[in-house]
Parts: sequence; C-alpha cells; structure tokens
Amino acid sequence: MKVILAQPRGFCAGVVRAIEIVEKALDKYQSPVYVRHEIVHNKHVVDNLKAKGAIFVEEVDQVPDGARVVFSAHGVAKSVVNAAAERNLPVFDATCPLVSKVHNQAKRFVRQGRALILIGHAGHPEVEGTIGQIEAPVALVSTVADVGELEFASDLPLAYVTQTTLSVDDTRAVIDALKARFTDIVGPDTADICYATQHRQSAVRDLARMVEVILVVGAKNSSNSNRLREIGEEEGAPSYLIADASALDPAWLAGKETIGLTAGASAPEELILEVLEALRRIEPVVVVPMDGVEEHIQFRLPAELRA
Repeated sequence: MKVILAQPRGFCAGVVRAIEIVEKALDKYQSPVYVRHEIVHNKHVVDNLKAKGAIFVEEVDQVPDGARVVFSAHGVAKSVVNAAAERNLPVFDATCPLVSKVHNQAKRFVRQGRALILIGHAGHPEVEGTIGQIEAPVALVSTVADVGELEFASDLPLAYVTQTTLSVDDTRAVIDALKARFTDIVGPDTADICYATQHRQSAVRDLARMVEVILVVGAKNSSNSNRLREIGEEEGAPSYLIADASALDPAWLAGKETIGLTAGASAPEELILEVLEALRRIEPVVVVPMDGVEEHIQFRLPAELRA
C-alpha cells in the first residue's frame, strides 16, 4: 500500500517548548518537578515525562511546599497563578505563547470597555484558562446557534477572541454570525490564528483528495486531533483517530491501496513511525511524504532554563 504522510503533522512549536520546559527543569533541579494538568494532551508524552521524574497533579494545592511546578501549554486561570504565588512556589509557565497572546488581546479589549465573547469549547483547559484570566464576564459560544442566544444589545461595543486549536475555517461561520448580528464588534486579525492548527487542517483537506482512508494519530481528549479526523470525514475520506499503533484496525484498510497518515499537534513523531511499522506488518508499504508547509517557528524557553 501507499502511505502518504501529511505535511505538516505532529508537534507544533508550543508543544515542543512545553515538553522542553519540563525536561530542562528536571535536568537542572532533579525530580520531583510537578506539572499542573497534562502538559499537552497526549498520554505517551505524559508517561515519558513521568518516567523521567515529573509528577502530574490537577491542582496547585497538591504540590508540596517549596516544590517547582510547571503550568501546562493550555494556560491557566489567574486563580491558579495566585494560588502558586501565595505559597511562593517556583513556577515555570509553559503556556503556549499563542495562547498568552489571546489572553493579552482579550484583556486589551476589556480595557477598551468592550464586552468579551470567547469562541471555543466549554470545558477545554485552554478555554477555562482564558476565561480565568479575564477580570470581567466572558460569553462563551461554540456554534452559530449560540450567537443567536447572546443577550447583548445589537449596538453594544463587543469583541471576540478564539480558542487557538480552532482554525480560521472552524470559526468563520460563528464570526460571520457575530458580525451580522452586532454592529460594533472587533476581533483579532486572521494572522493571529494559531499557525499550527491552520496548517495541519489545510494539509488534511489536501490529503483527503489523495487517499482512500486517513489515520490521525492523537489522543481522544485532543481538540485539534479530533478536528483533523472530522475534517477528513467532511472531505469524503473515512478517517480514524488512533492513540497509537495498538489501536489500528486492519479492517479499516481492507481493499484500500492509498492511506493518509497525520498526527495532532501534541502527538510525537515516534508514534507515526510505530504506525508505519504496524502497517508494514499488514503488507508492504511505500511511504510518500506530501508536499506542504515547512514550519520553522521556535518559542524561547524561560530565561532560567536557557543556559
């Protein structure tokens, strides 16, 4: 079978930075280093860091006095930051810089006197962190129908920001609905949308036109991985989300000659390689890298960990 590898796929710069922060903190200070919430949504990444000595907790009050703590790439609410500061816990903030940018944009809009709308998924850690960063009410919408239920006057000064794991395509209909209903609404430029989300989704749209089935490597609780699978289906290619090679069902590939393979932004490349090995155990494989965007973005580590 021919396996076409999506380009780009897998780790984005924010995920690379977050993992590196934990690893370098462990190298410099030794175990234990505590991490609040999964550093990124991938069990294999978390298990690998656990093996190196990282201890994962859900809340700061589970961190012993004096221990170092890392905030996950999704960002955290101000209450979490304050809870760590009150106990003088040494903190490394692994929040993706693009998530921090959303926080700053939202705060700027509120300072301008605008009511704030967040486009995102309820319960997602990034959404909870963003809402918790804003010292003002935040209206959360996910769909066009949600826009119709907003109780703002049509001429009230408003602003919107979006969850970074949603692409321009994901948010276009909701933004159009907001602009159609409200006369004084502003938001970030489309250039501020997370580059990694947009690139990976665009690659899957292209991939779907080239293959008979798509395999997406990623965790079930990974928003961007789930969206990649959905896009493959929307574009007409049967698509399956698998955590790793053990979840591969050969029945999906019966009679298929061309397979597409990609990975969510928090899935390591080693999982892609393991899936390729699993495919080779089914039948001989020819791997064809897809032409696509080459990403060279890097985010700086905290100063204390750069040396």
